[in-house]
Amino acid sequence: MDFFAKFFKIVPVSGVSVLHVAKPYAEKQRSICGLLMPKLPPKDYVKSVDWPPQLTLQPIGWVRSPYTERHGTPRQAQLSETPADYEPAIAQIELFTDVVPAIALKDLAGFDYLWVIAWLHLNQHWNPTVMPPRGPRVRRGTLATRAPHRPNPIGLSATRILRIEHPVIHVEGIDFLDRTPVLDIKPYVPYCEAWPLAKAGYVDLAEAAIAAETDIFGQAGHPLRPPSPSA
Repeated sequence: MDFFAKFFKIVPVSGVSVLHVAKPYAEKQRSICGLLMPKLPPKDYVKSVDWPPQLTLQPIGWVRSPYTERHGTPRQAQLSETPADYEPAIAQIELFTDVVPAIALKDLAGFDYLWVIAWLHLNQHWNPTVMPPRGPRVRRGTLATRAPHRPNPIGLSATRILRIEHPVIHVEGIDFLDRTPVLDIKPYVPYCEAWPLAKAGYVDLAEAAIAAETDIFGQAGHPLRPPSPSA
């Protein structure tokens, strides 16, 4: 009983007996815990892994598109406004089942649009400047354009989801060639990925100069559509 009284004390609280640990014993326990479990400094996760000078990427699927050559392929997958007679191409994002199981697409059907991140494997070279196909004939820095020839030929395309039938995602509107390797897909989320009033540099100047891209194929228009009489 003397041992119990040395370390513990029963204190009545609102008619209920509560067991308290005696202060000297509690401090002793904290001291022991401090010796056995020292406080570790914050871990620097940035330095815990070596920086990779090279990366290895594995396609998770490919694009099945009606386009098989660069000429005649849309330069953009989507535009805010399109001609009344424009019919976007129907394509498929075909995923590899040994990489992406069906459960990985759970809840994707609730989104209207999809980001497709692809590897533009046909582009083997790049230049630091390019001449955009619309606006003044001025060379621009490649990284300030959407040119497909880049240091790493990564393509980004927003396409509309029609339906999902694993391992295939049926989409509407695509600007990738057939068999383009797909690196990843992500849902398009309007609240954090749409800034209608954002500045767009020289693109804004081209719009103001009535060089607006009224056709998804660019100012040249649809490759199979005859030019208008006013052209």
